[in-house]
Amino acid sequence: MANLNAGSLNKVGIVSTLVDAALAFARGRPKSGALLVVAAALSSKVPGLGTLTSVALRIARRLQ
Repeated sequence: MANLNAGSLNKVGIVSTLVDAALAFARGRPKSGALLVVAAALSSKVPGLGTLTSVALRIARRLQ
């Protein structure tokens, strides 16, 4: 079994943010998709930023 450490968890967060970005583009939300791509790129420097952005976008959509 593979060991989980902060680096591998950060990579999983980046990949999940990119998947959310792809889904946003597919659903016709280019601004959300672009924001998520930028957040995924910055997640390598600021861990958790992509996940935070994804959650914030979901909350904002529900409040509309």
